[in-house]
Amino acid sequence: MQQNDIHLAIIGLGYVGLPLAVEFGRKRKVLGFDIRKDRIDQLKGGYDQTLELTQAELQSSINLTFTTQAADLRHCNCFIITVPTPIDAHNRPDLQPLLLASETVARALKPGDIVIYESTVYPGATEEDCVPVLEKISGLRFNQDFFCGYSPERINPGDKTHRVNNIKKITSGSTPETAQRVDRLYQEIITAGTHLAESIKVAEAAKVIENTQRDINIALINELAIILNKMGIDTEAVLNAAGSKWNFLPFRPGLVGGHCVGVDPYYLAHKAQAIGYHPEIILAGRRLNNSMGSHVAAQLVIAMTKRRIHVENARILIMGLTFKENCTDVRNTRVVDIVTALKQFNCNVDVYDPWVIEGEAQLYYDISPIADPSPGSYDAIVVAVAHDQFKSMGVNAIRNLGKSESVVYDLKYVLCAEESDLRL
Repeated sequence: MQQNDIHLAIIGLGYVGLPLAVEFGRKRKVLGFDIRKDRIDQLKGGYDQTLELTQAELQSSINLTFTTQAADLRHCNCFIITVPTPIDAHNRPDLQPLLLASETVARALKPGDIVIYESTVYPGATEEDCVPVLEKISGLRFNQDFFCGYSPERINPGDKTHRVNNIKKITSGSTPETAQRVDRLYQEIITAGTHLAESIKVAEAAKVIENTQRDINIALINELAIILNKMGIDTEAVLNAAGSKWNFLPFRPGLVGGHCVGVDPYYLAHKAQAIGYHPEIILAGRRLNNSMGSHVAAQLVIAMTKRRIHVENARILIMGLTFKENCTDVRNTRVVDIVTALKQFNCNVDVYDPWVIEGEAQLYYDISPIADPSPGSYDAIVVAVAHDQFKSMGVNAIRNLGKSESVVYDLKYVLCAEESDLRL
C-alpha cells in the first residue's frame, strides 16, 4: 500500500478520535465513524460538545466526512481505532468497547488493509486480544492478509497548547514494513515528530508506564501532603521551597481521575498479575490516590466541627465535577468520591460545574449539577476543580456563596494560602 493509496477511517470520535480525524482531514480524505447518531449529527452541524474543537476548526478539515453506517467502512483500507478503554467496578480492564470496534472493522477488512490501535491497553492486548477478533470475523490471516499498528494517544483534554499535532507520537507496526507505513502516515500531521518503537508491545508498554509513573509521583506528593497537614505545615510552601532545586519534579497533590492517569496503572497491574507478579508500588499508589476523596471529606467535617457548624444536614457546595480544569470530561472523576463521602455524613451536597455536558453527570453518577449557586447558602465550599471561571471569581465571590460562618476548602490552590481555610 502506497501513501497515496491510503483511504483512512477513524473509529470513535471522542476526545481522542475527533482531533485526530480533523488533523488528518486537513491533509487527506478521512471517514469519521461513530455509533452515536447524536454525536455525528452535532459534528455534521459543526458543533463539538466536548469543546475540544471550535466550529472553525471543524470546518477547516475540508476532507473529513462523518458516518454511523458501518457499511461505509468498506471503502477504506486503513483504520485507526480510538475508542475508550475503561475499567470495570472491580478495577479490571474493560476491553469490550475495543473488541466491539475490532468486530466492526473486521467486517470491512480486506487483503492488504492496516488496522491501527490508539486506545490504551496493556502490553500484548493488540496481538493477543484484538487480532484474534479481526481474524475470526474477517477470515483473513494476520501479517499475511492484513496488518496492525499501534500508536498510543497522547491527547490532553482541555489543553489548548499541547494538541495532537505538536505532541511527539509513538508509532509501531506488526511487521517492519507496516511500522514504516504507520510512521509515515502519522508524520503527515505530527509536527513534533514521531518515535518508531521496536514493536507493538514496546509501544503499548510505553503508553501505560507514562501514566503509571505520573500516578505514583502524585501518590507520593499526596502522602506528603497528608503528613505535612498533620504537622500544620503548608504543602504548597514546602513544594515551592523544594522546587528551587533544579531536578525536583513539580507535582502537586490532588484528586487523580480521568481516562488515563487513574486508569492505565490498572491495565499494567492486570497484565503483571496475569504473568504471576504482584505489583506492589503501582497498586499502593492507586490505593492512596483513590483514598483522597474520603480524606478531603474527613478534613472538611473536622474543620466544620471545630467551628461548631452542624455537619448533619449541612449544605455544602462542590465547585467542579470534571476530572480536570477547563474540560467537559467527567469520566472517572474522583470529585464524586468527595460527594459520596459527604452524603454518608448526611450532608446536603450541591455540585456546580459550568463545563459539564448536560445529562452526563446524571448518566454516570446520578448527580444533577445546579445551574447557579445561591449566595449565602452554604456551610462549606470545596473548590475541587480549577476552572478558569472559578479562578476569575476571586476569594470574595467564592466566600459570598457561604453563610457568615462557613469553611472554604481549596483543593487546587485557586486561592492564596491566607484566603482559604483548608488546603491539601
